[in-house]
Amino acid sequence: MNLEEIKDKIASSDGVMLYFWGDNCAVCDALKPKIKEAFEENFPKIEQIYIDAKNNQDIAANFSVFSIPTTIVFLDGKEFAREGRAMSIAALVEKIKRPYEIMFS
Repeated sequence: MNLEEIKDKIASSDGVMLYFWGDNCAVCDALKPKIKEAFEENFPKIEQIYIDAKNNQDIAANFSVFSIPTTIVFLDGKEFAREGRAMSIAALVEKIKRPYEIMFS
């Protein structure tokens, strides 16, 4: 998926989650399946997009991602949440839960 496709997806979707990772990042590898599971269980209507930051530096730079892993959640086309390296998945879920329920109920 290229930058324009991602921007179009964000603009046309109610919810999108971008997860920036790297293939040599142990933290990224550990968090990726946990993030995926948390979003599938709690936010099934938010589309998940996983971006290898090293191989997509233009996309990472466009979203001001300078360290990995980084998770960015867009609701209604606007950035709602951004969490970096030492993120708490539980805290991220709690942050998104209420607006998600309002948007998708």
